[in-house]
Amino acid sequence: MEKVIPKITTFLMFSGQAEEAMEFYTGLFEDSRIEAIVHNEDGTVIQATFTLKGQTLMCIDSVVNHEFTFTPAISLFVTCDSEEEIDRLFGELSEGGGVLMPLDEYPHSKKFGWLVDRFGVSWQLNY
Repeated sequence: MEKVIPKITTFLMFSGQAEEAMEFYTGLFEDSRIEAIVHNEDGTVIQATFTLKGQTLMCIDSVVNHEFTFTPAISLFVTCDSEEEIDRLFGELSEGGGVLMPLDEYPHSKKFGWLVDRFGVSWQLNY
């Protein structure tokens, strides 16, 4: 049975790191997997679909070098099930990236952190 892609899906454009990013992300989150990948002859990703905690995302490797990349104005918001999960995800996702808001208590959350991972993707983690 072929998985149906939702009508509105988050789509991430990488610069040669799409497959590496998908493998990293699906290794971090439970109920996650790479659903489908189509490669170019050079091994880059033409189009891929993957699932993180049941949420479908798509990605590609851009064949064009762009002046732009990801921006924190758009981020993936993750509701974590435990403090252990948010601590682990924050540590692993922020490694090689940067912290926008440290993991801490805020007026809107008991425990929250915002970061950019090593691929440039912005994540908001909430417990």
